[in-house]
Amino acid sequence: MIGAPRDERVRDQVMTADDVVKTYGAGDGAVAALRGVSAVFARGQFTAIMGPSGSGKSTFLHCLAGLDAVTSGTVVIGEVDITGLSRTRLTELRRDRLGFVFQSFNLLPMLTAEENIRLTGRLAGRDPDRGWFDTIVDALGLRERLRHRPAEMSGGQQQRVAVARALLTRPEVLFADEPTGNLDSASGAEVLGFLRTAVDSYRQTVIMVTHDPVAAAHADRVLFLADGTIVDELAGPTTDAVHARMRGLEG
Repeated sequence: MIGAPRDERVRDQVMTADDVVKTYGAGDGAVAALRGVSAVFARGQFTAIMGPSGSGKSTFLHCLAGLDAVTSGTVVIGEVDITGLSRTRLTELRRDRLGFVFQSFNLLPMLTAEENIRLTGRLAGRDPDRGWFDTIVDALGLRERLRHRPAEMSGGQQQRVAVARALLTRPEVLFADEPTGNLDSASGAEVLGFLRTAVDSYRQTVIMVTHDPVAAAHADRVLFLADGTIVDELAGPTTDAVHARMRGLEG
């Protein structure tokens, strides 16, 4: 469902974007990265966002996550319009209600895997549920790596630590920005498989930007951006179908 009026949206929606515009610069030098993008994201749904280089896909993700301010329009998480929050409240919301997985892992090198996983909760002054910690660690196959530092782990293991850290606080939405970009195909498949499991088993909402049709095929749907607008949507994507759509956009 793209651009649906608010009163028609699904009852289990967790996030909505309404007519989001993002412009960089001003006057004759202004560049419109997003041109009125609207989308609805449901609880327990895995959405991939794709598009050619410069299409606005990463900008859209950053606006959804409150990492970049919109020029106009609204982004609502639950009942909270994050576009109207102060910087302090926005920081608290990202810490308490959102999870992030980036291409570069963003682990602290002096901390062990367990300390990195628990870091967000400790910064928030919370002690995460031990049972949930154990569930995540075992599902991601990290039990034997908890005392290792990032330099002692492979790229795939480091990214699994980053996923565990993002999920430990039970975020309403997990944002993933090219999460397999620095991984080999086997490690990338492991990470994508767990994101799929998090959606299917724990009703996690995942929004992922990717350039990889194989990664996008793990999602429930793919939103395609071009020139700052959503131009297509594919439900139940397959690798071949995503390839075909992308060839059409890039051609």
